[in-house]
Amino acid sequence: MTVVTRKILDKSFTFGGLFTLALMAAALVCILLPIFIRGAGAVVFYATNEHRRIEFEEFQRGSPQTVSAEMEQRARLIAPIAAAVKAFEESGLDKYRGKQKREMRAEFNELKSALAKLLGPFPGEEIPALLRRQYGQTRLDRAREELHHVLRKEVWDYPTDAQGNQLVGKLVVTDRAEIFKGTALEAMFAYLEQNFEAIVQPKLTFYWPFFTSVSKDSHFFGGIFPELLGTFYLTIGAMLFAVPIGVLSAVYLTEYTRQGTIVNIIRTCINTLAGVPSIVFGLFGLTFFIVTLHVSNGKSVLAGAMTLSLLVLPTIIRAAEEAIKAVPASYKEAALSLGATKWHAIATVVLPAALPGILTGIVISMGRAAGETAPIIFTAAVSMGGIVGLGQVLDTPTPALSWNIYNLVSEHEAVNEIRHVQYGMVATLIVLVLLLNLTAIVIRSHVAKKLKG
Repeated sequence: MTVVTRKILDKSFTFGGLFTLALMAAALVCILLPIFIRGAGAVVFYATNEHRRIEFEEFQRGSPQTVSAEMEQRARLIAPIAAAVKAFEESGLDKYRGKQKREMRAEFNELKSALAKLLGPFPGEEIPALLRRQYGQTRLDRAREELHHVLRKEVWDYPTDAQGNQLVGKLVVTDRAEIFKGTALEAMFAYLEQNFEAIVQPKLTFYWPFFTSVSKDSHFFGGIFPELLGTFYLTIGAMLFAVPIGVLSAVYLTEYTRQGTIVNIIRTCINTLAGVPSIVFGLFGLTFFIVTLHVSNGKSVLAGAMTLSLLVLPTIIRAAEEAIKAVPASYKEAALSLGATKWHAIATVVLPAALPGILTGIVISMGRAAGETAPIIFTAAVSMGGIVGLGQVLDTPTPALSWNIYNLVSEHEAVNEIRHVQYGMVATLIVLVLLLNLTAIVIRSHVAKKLKG
């Protein structure tokens, strides 16, 4: 190979490596940036006076004087709207007959439902049982969306051609003021649009209790502290089980067994376990830990942590094994020549020298344990729950970020109304994994520097 060819190849490999890094960085930015931007909406947003009212009434946070003054202004501005609705309800339908009356009654019920979502129940009305229906919108973005539904009716029209085939649908938007023209409700729409911001009184809010509060009414209000704490319990618990077993297994495979067919089979099984789908570990954890061993009467943090430990165990074993093999044999030989026993040489010389490599496997395993959903579905996770204390981890299930993210997206009845909570959970989980990894990386770096003297 000529010098010119070698230089061209070196530059090509360098360019290829830089291009790959740039591509990975761009992919991370494209994936993570929208998550963090939308996730930030769970903490930083324009809150309405209903948000401050809920914080005071449900969480005992805020100033009673401020809330009282805001509610008085809100009630004064809402009074004309409530009066117009009541007037139409009592006599507005009297001038209609037959089909027209039924249609107007349906239109009025739809309007009243939209007003209830925007402003909450009017004074004197029966208080709904569901907490989210007892208040108006708490966020300005949601309030504006509901205001649009009050002011305008949207219907999809699907026309047909001459042969009766259905064509592409078209969204038809109608001003509700036109629908209720000539009634007691006609002037209400312009009044509501004109006084909207004075009614909701939006203020820019930094809602840090999102990370420290429990949720109420299926994450409509409050925060995600139980999910955050549950994820921490499960991750740390999995490491407490997996790390000692994984490191001791690696020591046994590298130092105490003769290399041969049996050891190769064992290593093949370990590698195979690393590729088993995580849902299989979840079913195994349910069957073995809960049904067979009865480590708890049902779902629990303990059962979930033990299941996650099995999931990450192959990674820790392989990383620890490679780290131990990378330690020069002269280290152990020097210790043995000074009279140390084999175990003493391993514990005091080999393992400390291999610790940076072992911590690398732990870092990878912690990130996976924190983000896994399938293994904890059957063993530890619940959709809603309170804060689990350390004394309850043996027999109590817990919410967890990964499971609750999936649950909110796939099963929540009002998924579009709490998008900010979903993205906030995803961003929090990413940050939690990064913090756990960063902590392990700092420890590994400190250990490596200490070993180098």
